[in-house]
Amino acid sequence: MSKQEGFHVVTPLLESVGMSKRLGSTVYLKMESSQPTGSFKIRGIGYMCQNVANSTKSAGVICSSGGNAGMATAYAARKLNLPATIVLPSATPDLVAQKLKDQGATVKVAGKVWDDANAEALRLAESEGLAVIHPFNHPLVWKGHASIVHELKASLPSKPGAIVLSVGGGGLFCGVMEGLSEVGWANVPVICMETAGADCFNAAVKAGNLVTLPDITSQATCLGAKTACQQAFEYSERSTVISEVVTDLQALEAIELFLDEERVMVELACGAALAAVYSGVIQRLQEERRLPKPLDPLVMIVCGGGSVNLAQLQHLRAVIRK
Repeated sequence: MSKQEGFHVVTPLLESVGMSKRLGSTVYLKMESSQPTGSFKIRGIGYMCQNVANSTKSAGVICSSGGNAGMATAYAARKLNLPATIVLPSATPDLVAQKLKDQGATVKVAGKVWDDANAEALRLAESEGLAVIHPFNHPLVWKGHASIVHELKASLPSKPGAIVLSVGGGGLFCGVMEGLSEVGWANVPVICMETAGADCFNAAVKAGNLVTLPDITSQATCLGAKTACQQAFEYSERSTVISEVVTDLQALEAIELFLDEERVMVELACGAALAAVYSGVIQRLQEERRLPKPLDPLVMIVCGGGSVNLAQLQHLRAVIRK
């Protein structure tokens, strides 16, 4: 691991026979679930933490996160010998808080949703002299996430027909758009997937401006920002970007199918992206002529997620299928 590269690993790019069969096009899975902290977040957050460590004299870092961004911050901070404070919304599973403590972070709980936790993180940063690591809305975070596309460019035999990803606040999406421009793939379609009830990006696309959701009602709490970032909205106005929404049930069915077919457990937020194929969203977009047919290859970014285990999956089944 060079100093430049941060703390992420180059993740596997695997062909999915099951998804390819369903779609009638080759589908590659970019397995971000294989990252040290279980999700893509370590790319951008690791990059930003390193930048903070190299350039400022802060007393530590602070991040407001319902999970994966907090895990990435805690991991990178431990590697850099920086104190880390993670502020969680109350809806965060206990499993996550414990994992953060295991990484050596100080954990605080504030408010019901991410926006409340973020307000508290900003207050603590001011009073305790901590550097704020934003979970998704910072150019350094996007720059770190852009490394995904550079890896795709190095591994794929040709330009992808489209890339599918989940959108929460828009950090991964911004990084992918930046990466596509950097490697000369700016005309590749990007399908942005969300669950109903955590669909701030789709709401903004429909309204023509940023929208703040009144509440997060989806169980996919890791997609739970009430407002997308401005940069994500600006990218959404490009003709290559398509925004789609699935239900929690469709996302749940997708993670169950993925577990059966690929033997990997991912969280519900990731299921939103997987549902693009499993629930027929891509196929419908092809019928509507908004995407080409065949789509050789389609790249699915499997964003992963550290806040899922068997008990959490059973809980989701009980709540969503009630």
